[in-house]
Parts: sequence; C-alpha cells; structure tokens
Amino acid sequence: MKWWKQLAALMLMLLLVLSGCNQEGSTPTNEVTSEETQSLPVVTDALGNEVQLDKQPERIVSLIPSNTEILYAIGLGDAVVGVSDWDNYPEDVLNKEKVGGMEFDVEKILSLEPDLVLDHGSRNHQEDTLVKQLQDAGVPVFVVPEAKSIQGIFDTIVQVGNLTGQQEQAETVVSDLTNRLNELKDQVAQMDNGEPKVVWIEISPQPELYSAGKGTYIDEAIEMLGAKNAVEQEGWPLITEEAAISYNPDVIITTYGYYVDNAIEQVLSREGWQDVKAVKNKAVYDVQADLLSRPGPRIIEGVEELAKAIYPDQFK
Repeated sequence: MKWWKQLAALMLMLLLVLSGCNQEGSTPTNEVTSEETQSLPVVTDALGNEVQLDKQPERIVSLIPSNTEILYAIGLGDAVVGVSDWDNYPEDVLNKEKVGGMEFDVEKILSLEPDLVLDHGSRNHQEDTLVKQLQDAGVPVFVVPEAKSIQGIFDTIVQVGNLTGQQEQAETVVSDLTNRLNELKDQVAQMDNGEPKVVWIEISPQPELYSAGKGTYIDEAIEMLGAKNAVEQEGWPLITEEAAISYNPDVIITTYGYYVDNAIEQVLSREGWQDVKAVKNKAVYDVQADLLSRPGPRIIEGVEELAKAIYPDQFK
C-alpha cells in the first residue's frame, strides 16, 4: 500500500504543477475560452422559431431589401454576400450576388456558404419550402417579422441587432430615428392648418389602384402628420376608381414614379377626376416608393417626404 500512496502523492503534485503553468502561461491554442463559446441571444422569429447563433455572422444572405438596409445601417454591410434581385440600396449592394426575386435559387444561396439567411414574414411561407431546405442543409434562417407600425420597424432593427451581435449599433440607429421622428411631429404640432387634409395614397397606377389602409405604418404616418387617410379598409386594399374619386382627397400621393413616366401628369389628366380637390389644386406629388414601402431605417425619410407633400408650404 505504501507504493500506492507514493504514486497518488506524485500524481497530485503533477496536477498542481500543470495547473500552475496554465495560470501563469497563455491559454493553449486548442483550448476555447469562455468568451469564444458565449452564444448570442436567443431571438424568436416570425414563424415562432427560436434562433441563436454561436458567433457574429460573417456571411449573410438577405432575401428582402429592407433586411439588407437594416444590416448596412447596423454595420454589417461587409458581411452581406447575397441579396435579392430587388436590392438597390445602398449602392454597394449592386456588387453583391443576386439570389432571386419572387423565387429564390437555393443552390445559389448554399454556394455562398452563408452562416445566416435573413428571410421576411411578408413572404408566403405556407406555400414555400425554402426555409426547410436551408435548415436541412445546416444554414440558420431567421424570418424577420412583418412590421405593421413605425415602432414595429424600430423593434425589427433592434431584433436583427440582437440576433447578429450588433445590439449597441442597432439601439443607436433606433435612437437617432426616434429623435428625427419626434422633431418632425413637434414641427407638425406647431402648425395651424385647420381641418385635417384628406390624403389618398396610390401604391400602383390605373387600372389597379392599390392603396395603404388602416393597420399599416403608412396610415400611421399620415395620422401622425395630422392628416387623414382617405382609405378606411384594412391593409393594402384594391380600390375602385369610383371609390377613389368619391374620397375627394385634398392631396394625392403616388409612389410609382420610378417606373411610370409622368406619373403626376397622368393623375392630373385623368378623365372624371377634374373635380377632385387635389386635381383642381394640383396637389399631386410622387414619393419614392422605396422610402415608404421598405420597413427599414429609411422609413423616416419616407415620412419626411410625406410631410413635404401634405404641407408643401411649410416643408419646402
């Protein structure tokens, strides 16, 4: 038994020596520190899936322009390796690989070796297998919720920041946007414009007059600016021409001037619209669609453009 006690004492001494060496020396290169293994927060996406990344993503594919703009705003533009066919801002995205528009090329996405794919809740996932295909291939997918309010857009920015380890940057972006929005609201509150102006938004031209109704962030923006949305329906309804004329709006705002030539002139020259207040007073304006239709960091620019269209004298 004596030899056993001597062996045990020798083993204990050896362990103490090795422990002391590790404390005084550097961590071995094959040992992972607790900082390296610390995962990012768990974030729940639009489909109810809990997504958690082991580290900040270095190769991201974005399937919708608003997601891309958020990534750039929070400092992850260099990590974006693939975008949708509709992405056009910032200019740097024109150099990124395109992975599809209405439908996406799964093989192309996988060839980019992403460690994160940002999808969006506005797509019809019930008839779509893209998420499952990517997940089956081992790629983390996060479906960004579809924002229905300006605060919802801000929440989305923070959510993407939490997911990707850019929490502070995302909160800074939201703080700046909130300040701009509050300044705009204060400016409108100080104006005396009498009865609220009735505003008609045209998301698409004739013959299919789609508009922004209740429960959308565009409707919220109109109300926030002290005006009234002409449309009472929910969501993004298709409005008949007769109904649009009956609204008799004070202001008409189109959002399709980037692909329809002379959009404003076309509205002003429409047959049967000559008695509409906005047409009689030539209060017809075009706002860049990307600023209003994308639930991302440029939404405040869109609200500012709305203010200029509703109150051209005050916001020159």
